[in-house]
Amino acid sequence: MNAIDHNAPANQPPGDWALLDERRDFLVVAKPERMLSVPGIGPEKQDCLIHRVQMEFPEARIVHRLDWDTSGLLVLARNARAHSFLSKAFAARDVDKTYEALIDAPLEPAEGLIDLPIGKDHERRPRYRIDPESGRPSQTRYRVAEPVEDGIRIILEPITGRSHQLRVHLLAQGRPIQGDSLYHPEANRHARLMLHAARLVFPDPEHPDAPKVDYHCEPPF
Repeated sequence: MNAIDHNAPANQPPGDWALLDERRDFLVVAKPERMLSVPGIGPEKQDCLIHRVQMEFPEARIVHRLDWDTSGLLVLARNARAHSFLSKAFAARDVDKTYEALIDAPLEPAEGLIDLPIGKDHERRPRYRIDPESGRPSQTRYRVAEPVEDGIRIILEPITGRSHQLRVHLLAQGRPIQGDSLYHPEANRHARLMLHAARLVFPDPEHPDAPKVDYHCEPPF
């Protein structure tokens, strides 16, 4: 099986999820910004991606998550076997994830690895921070792409998967992501967090020895 490149439909309704691919073992969906991946605590936080998807696909199971204000690609398992297989693939770092973001100015050097431990910021919850003493090891590869109308596009490949990892790593470089209400001092200049999960490459549970499947979803900003 060859790798497949799927692009999100241009007519995706604002604020709603989109189905990009439907297989026997999994679904690939595009989550909009400002939607929880899974339910939170309290009745006002029950509307979320997995609940909406389960209205059409009751068997769908969450495998990984995106932050509430991050848009982009998610894979959902459709049975227990696929859920176990995909969960193990994520845990073994056998999944390639690529994000695109907008920052205010270029990074120097233009390509590299950010290797800084991340821990909870107990004094400013729900923020996280660089914590050399008790933080968890965290690595992000980055590459500065082209300038756009209102910033610099940057490509991010997280090696680890810590909460707020990309946001905290870029903040530590003096380049917080545009529209980030937690970490950017001028977040209100932008309508949303300019962070999008643009590419997801993972092994197919039905064909584990075949080339990985490859999905791409252009950022809406």
